[in-house]
Amino acid sequence: MTAQTYLAYDYPLLSAFWTMLVFFVWIMWFVLLFRIITDIFRDDRLSGWAKAGWLVFCVLLPFLGVFVYVIARGKNMGRREISQARAQQHEFDAYIKQTAGGGPSSVDELARLSEIRAHGDITDEEFRRAKELVLTGNAPAGHSGPAPHASGR
Repeated sequence: MTAQTYLAYDYPLLSAFWTMLVFFVWIMWFVLLFRIITDIFRDDRLSGWAKAGWLVFCVLLPFLGVFVYVIARGKNMGRREISQARAQQHEFDAYIKQTAGGGPSSVDELARLSEIRAHGDITDEEFRRAKELVLTGNAPAGHSGPAPHASGR
C-alpha cells in the first residue's frame, strides 16, 4: 500500500469532522475579533485613549480582551452597526437625489402652472412666459415663473 492509502486509515472520518470544526471556530474567532476592532473605531463616544486601551487589551490578551469587550460593550454593538448602516443609506439616498436632479420635473411644474392659471392667479401672458422658462429649463428650482398674485376674489 502507498503512503496515501495509509493516511486514509490513520485519519478517520470523526477526526476530519473535528478538524473542520476547529477550522470553523478559528475562522469565527477572527471574524469576531475584527468586528470588535471595527466597533472600537466606529464608536464616537470613546476617547482616543479608551480606543487605544481596548485595542491593546484585545491584541495582547485576545481571548480575555474579546470576552470582556463583549460582556462590557456588546449590547450596543448592534445598535452602532445599525446606526452606521442607516447613516450610509441616508447619504446614498441624498447622493442619488442630487445626481438625479431631485427637484420637481417639468411636467409637475407645467401642471402646477396650469392649476394656478385655472384659479385665475396669473394671466395668460404670465402663464406663457413661465411655460417657456420651464420648457427651456431656465426656471429656478422649486419656483417657476413669476410669483402668483392674489386675485381680488
